Amino acid sequence: MVMAAGLGKRMRPLTATRPKPLVEVAGKPLIDHVFDRLRSAGVARAVVNVHYLADALEAHVTHRVKDIEVLVSDERQRLMETGGGLVQARDMLGDEPFVCVNSDNLWVDGPIDAIRQLAAAWDDEKMDALLLLVPLARAHCHGGQGDFHLDPFGRIVGRRKPGRLAPFVYTGVQILSPRVIRDWPDGPFSTNLFWQRAMDAGRAWGVVHQGLWFDVGSPPAIAATEAVLADG
Repeated sequence: MVMAAGLGKRMRPLTATRPKPLVEVAGKPLIDHVFDRLRSAGVARAVVNVHYLADALEAHVTHRVKDIEVLVSDERQRLMETGGGLVQARDMLGDEPFVCVNSDNLWVDGPIDAIRQLAAAWDDEKMDALLLLVPLARAHCHGGQGDFHLDPFGRIVGRRKPGRLAPFVYTGVQILSPRVIRDWPDGPFSTNLFWQRAMDAGRAWGVVHQGLWFDVGSPPAIAATEAVLADG
């Protein structure tokens, strides 16, 4: 699942005429960087949700993406947010654990392909959610205070408390089990609901990314990201 339906408000004015996933970084639309990583990991089929300037985004992913079958989850009538987007696309996602990736982040693999690293770490007997995390100190262009705490074994044991830092940032890359997508509310809602459910059951885990990660959320972040990439 590639999450691509957001409004891209923080990326204005660049998103006045194009959806955020089509904003270019290092000469390539953000969503193409994501599909490059999916190809590298051997992904053969992806569901992409669309809402804002949906025609342009749908045309891009269905005509320019090669080697990956693309299905479109249409949210033109109503933006469902991340959790609602998963619910709307659930019939396309099937009954097996699946990779879910935000289309507006950019990462460079370290010694291990990050998606393959997640897949290798997945244990269906004890996990409902497995998130790719990066240490707050290595979260390029990220202005937040962190998201999660991990125990020594990699289980997510807490979220950031107001006014305090958390050591790990969510990268926008995860594996989810369809069994956690249940008992959802009507209308739009966040994936936080499913994460909290997994955390409460002790079934939310994290893997620490060994490469580079960039929070490309605003126009200034584009230049900063390109500068780091240019330096190798």
